[in-house]
Amino acid sequence: QVMVVESGGGLVQAGGSLRLSCTASRTVGMYAMGWFRQAVGKEREFVAAISSSGHSTFYVDSVKGRFTISRSNTKNTAYLQMNGLKPEDTAVYYCAAGRRLYRSSSYYFESEYDYWGQGTQVTVSS
Repeated sequence: QVMVVESGGGLVQAGGSLRLSCTASRTVGMYAMGWFRQAVGKEREFVAAISSSGHSTFYVDSVKGRFTISRSNTKNTAYLQMNGLKPEDTAVYYCAAGRRLYRSSSYYFESEYDYWGQGTQVTVSS
């Protein structure tokens, strides 16, 4: 069992930056890590993911060039650096860990992840 806890959310003005952290309860060197978000009244959507090695990253088109996912396996932590934030980025952001993501297409789907955090709120004011 792996517990993941998100932190770093908050209120920021449009154009600002935040860095989210996702810390796992034990080593996650063999796990892919992903970030998803859910805005009020909408379904949860994929934002970004990173392979267990850190060599491959994946992003939804709407955040490419603005968000960067990274990880530190020695710290059991994944990060989501969010720059150029927009009001439409407002959502609860969830971190997830998965061990059996064998195909690139797998990273985009919630069902491929085994463990989820409780979420952290990101609010971007206009």
